[in-house]
This record gives sequence, structure tokens and C-alpha cells, in this order.
Amino acid sequence: MFLFTTPLGSGIVSRFVRGTPGEFFMNNWRIPWNQVHWLNSSFLILTVVITLTVLPWFLWRHGGEINHWWVHGSLALFLFIACGMSITLGYHRHFAHLSFKTSWPVRLATLLFGAAAMQASALTWVADHRRHHKHVDDTDDPYNITKGFWHAHIGWIMFKIRFGCDLDNARDLQADRMVMWQHRWWSQIGLLVGFGIPTLVGYLLDGPVGAAAGLLVGGVARLVAVHHTTFFINSLCHTLGKQPYSTRCTARDSWIMALLTFGEGYHNFHHEFQHDYRNGVKAWQFDPTKWAVWVLNKLGLATELRRVPDEQIQLSEIAEKTRMLDTRLAVVSRPVCLQTEARYQAAQERLAAAAAAWERCRREYVRATGQMAATARDHIAGLCAQLEEALAELRDAIRQWDAAHRALEGRLAVA
Repeated sequence: MFLFTTPLGSGIVSRFVRGTPGEFFMNNWRIPWNQVHWLNSSFLILTVVITLTVLPWFLWRHGGEINHWWVHGSLALFLFIACGMSITLGYHRHFAHLSFKTSWPVRLATLLFGAAAMQASALTWVADHRRHHKHVDDTDDPYNITKGFWHAHIGWIMFKIRFGCDLDNARDLQADRMVMWQHRWWSQIGLLVGFGIPTLVGYLLDGPVGAAAGLLVGGVARLVAVHHTTFFINSLCHTLGKQPYSTRCTARDSWIMALLTFGEGYHNFHHEFQHDYRNGVKAWQFDPTKWAVWVLNKLGLATELRRVPDEQIQLSEIAEKTRMLDTRLAVVSRPVCLQTEARYQAAQERLAAAAAAWERCRREYVRATGQMAATARDHIAGLCAQLEEALAELRDAIRQWDAAHRALEGRLAVA
């Protein structure tokens, strides 16, 4: 997520804070002024200051002169949703991860309102985000959480090592004329859509005072909310939450952040299965972006939705539960229950064999169907039957493992 001139973000000054902003200034009183990205920093600080000071003063002095507050509030809410969803559905899941294909009106809308989120062009955003996934928690991760919460949240935008952004990992988007048009004009588009529209609407409703209200509420305050809810994915969702699918990186699931970011808070799942169009994969998980893509698909505006097989997701959860259980068993001085442990071990072995057989059949089936012109139809049918048989065995093995796992955990609880 960038603002104007984009820093490469491959690192930040080593003295930057690992804790709070106060600790940074207390412990590092010599600020590296030559590494401050002045345009980004000024814009980020100014919008927050205006929201916290000018907006309350304006409401106190001129709030009674506004006759259409419900319009200003509704427009601000609409722009918050439109800009936020353009980042999650457009910039993130469609452009960055190619999780689905969509029609040009949808792409155009996400590019227009994505620009109004003032986080750079889709091309720049995608290039940086793909680098984050490739180098997560490493030195080449632009918003590397190991450099501190504030670095991941906002520091990487405010400080720079060098200007420019390597766009080599987004060559597919460079061939898209609509994306390149937005890349050239995104800041002008963002100012016009994100600030111009609410200001104009306010002026038409309540004159100059209404224009100021539109600018402050629908423009500045709305943008601050969009910025920091988005930034919290890079900071909070790599700091707080659960890791039900993998502990290979710091990404975590947070249902609270999912409420604020249209489903992006299920970040552990996303890092494990980044090409799935869903983040909140469970039916009960709050993921409006997933629902929006599903609706677009039903309307014929989105196609080729990419989904990870449910069994593959379950296997990732099982692997993580196994790791946690093994950790608990390692500190137990004597066997909890020989019969229960033996049952669990047998279930583990059966599950491993079933998973390997399923994966082997699935790959062979995919390879064969990709070469259908040169493959006999009866061979395809045979592979399909084998795949269904392997899937049934895998599902049964998962059920057996789950029962054995719960039984052993129950024994550990009373041990």
C-alpha cells in the first residue's frame, strides 16, 4: 500500500521502532531526515491531524448549519465500502492473486475507487504485495513485521531506502491497457473521486459550508479509516490472532480485523492458500469480499473462481493440530494411554497414506484432462473413478483421525 511516489520498501532504517512511536522518538532522537519520504509522510500525518482536530472544530462551529448530514454520512459510508472493497476484491484478490476473472465494468470500478483509497496504482500495489508473499518475514518483504509493528503498519511508507518500485513481478498487468491507464493517472483519479465527489455533493446541498463538510467527512475522515484498516492487515494480522493452518510465517487469523476489512482478517488462511478467492473459508466467517465475488459469478460478471479443495484445507488444519499435540506429548513423562496413543498413531498412518493416494490421483487426473485430445475417454473415466475412490478414503481417514485426535486430547486433559 503506497501513497504517491512509491518506496521500494525492501527495508527501512535499522533504528526504526519495534514497539510504539513514542519509543522510536525516545530511543532514536536523531531522526534520519534524509530517509523520510516527505510526500507520503506529510499526507499521512496531515489527514490524521485534520480528522482529529479540524473536523471536531468544524462540527462544533458549523454543524448546525448543515441540513443534510444524513447525505454526508451515507456518502462517506458508501465511499468507505467502495474504496475498501476495491482494494480487497480488485487490487488484492483479482489483480494480485488472480483468484478469479471478471468483466471490464467491474475492473474499471475497482480501479476508480481503488485509486480513491490513495494507496498507489493497482500495478504498484500488486507488485509490492506479490513481493510480500514471496519474501514474507524476510528482508525483502516490504512490510516485514520482524522489523516492528510500526514499520509494518506505516513506517515502511513514511521512510525510504530508495525511490521506485520493481514491477517485474507484475508483467501480466503491464499488458493490461486499463491497468496502465490507471497507473498513469491514479493520483488525479483518486483526488477527483475520493475528494471531489463528496465536496461537490456537499456544495450542491448546503453551499460552501456543505462543501467543507463533504471534504472533511467523505474525503479526509473516510480516507483515514480506509488507510488504517488496510494497514492493520500488515501489522495486526501479523501480530495478533490464531494460526490454524500454518505457523510457517507470522500471518494470523483475526475475526475482529475481518469485520473492519471486508474479510481480509483471515490472514493465516490467505497466506497458506493465497490464490483462493475466499479468505473466510468457513461458512460462518465474515467475508463480504467472498460473497461479492460469488454474487458477481452468479450474475455472469466473474468467472473461473479459484478454490482450494476442502480436503486440502482440512489436511493443513490437521497438520497444525498434529504439531500442537506432538508438542504437548513431548513434555509428558509417561504414555497417556497406550491404547489411545496406538489408535491415534494408526489413524495418522492411514491418513498419510490416504492423502498421498488422493494427491497422486488428483495430479494424474488433472494432467490427463489437460491432454484430453490425446487421451481416451475411457481412461479419463477410469481416472475419475479412482479419484472419487481416493477422495472417499481420504474423507473417511480424516473422520477416523479426528476421532482419535479428540480421544487423545481428552486423555491429555485429565492426565
